[in-house]
Amino acid sequence: MSRIKLAIVGVGNCASSLLQGIEYYKDQSPETSAGLIHWEVGGYGPSDIDVVTAFDIDVRKVGKDIAEAIFEAPNCTARFSPNVSKTGVRVRMGAVLDGVAEHMAEHPEERTFLLSDEDESGAEEIIDVLRRSGAEVMVNYLPVGSEQAARFYAECALAAGCAFVNCIPVFIASDPAFARRFAEAGLPIVGDDIKAQLGATITHRTLTDLFSKRGVNLSRTYQLNTGGNTDFLNMLNRSRLISKKESKTEAVQSVTGTRLDDENIHIGPSDYVAWQNDNKVCFLRMEGELFGGVPMNLELRLSVEDSPNSAGVAVDAIRFAKLALDRGIAGALESPSAYLMKHPPRQFTDDEAYHMTEAFRAGRRER
Repeated sequence: MSRIKLAIVGVGNCASSLLQGIEYYKDQSPETSAGLIHWEVGGYGPSDIDVVTAFDIDVRKVGKDIAEAIFEAPNCTARFSPNVSKTGVRVRMGAVLDGVAEHMAEHPEERTFLLSDEDESGAEEIIDVLRRSGAEVMVNYLPVGSEQAARFYAECALAAGCAFVNCIPVFIASDPAFARRFAEAGLPIVGDDIKAQLGATITHRTLTDLFSKRGVNLSRTYQLNTGGNTDFLNMLNRSRLISKKESKTEAVQSVTGTRLDDENIHIGPSDYVAWQNDNKVCFLRMEGELFGGVPMNLELRLSVEDSPNSAGVAVDAIRFAKLALDRGIAGALESPSAYLMKHPPRQFTDDEAYHMTEAFRAGRRER
């Protein structure tokens, strides 16, 4: 099998966990490995991914080998594979656009971005780098709210001939116009807004589906999340959360059976707690009615390391994008997007999405 040549946009905690995972699974086997949804996708194992280029805007990362850059501040995720091999790939200065919220300047340097003093790259330069690197798949790890920047990099991927994995809540795969352009270019796209391996949204969806299947009327629910990584700090600017809130809310609404009124469902980031670092804590409450209209409620507290939880899904999304390239399948990949993302082009229950994705993986059905 050939290797998967990957371009990374945003060398933050999620990129750190992904690279650490690629290193970690080099010494594992299907019989002994844990923590993966799939060991193999289209013949590709978790360590068959080579980062060939990467972009960031932080002076502490730009110019360094990506194996070093992933451990620079403000990254604060767990070091589960600290001896990541040098790649020879140096992080390049990317385009800023709206990739940094203005309020980040109010916080200490060790907790936020430091813009590089290099001139930011334009589209032509980034497209040239992508082409020369041979990148086949681009993964978008920009901060929440980076609407202009996400679309900018999607345009660069289109121009350079790269498949696109959109891990953030900017609607690209679920935008019919963008999806059509990827299809016309012969390029697959997986998106939008990554659904963590076992995180707040997938847990909330599963319980909501359980309520429906067991005949329990869900009347009200909330999901509140706290964390201390740069993503949570960035999201203190509530104006950057419009698409994030829509993505997370729709992910749950789509499995309620009967949609809840807006005032009876609240899903979204709650607050930034610096000392939590990359640990994310979810507080979930669901209120419903059992037989005879008798009330019940469920409360759950979930604590996870946020970025490895994301990387466990990204490693599959990247491989599904490459599998689609190998098979000549273009446009928004409906099955993997529904299974791996919160805001896919079309919502399905997780059971449906799982079986569709397994069929896609086996080549029995193309969606």
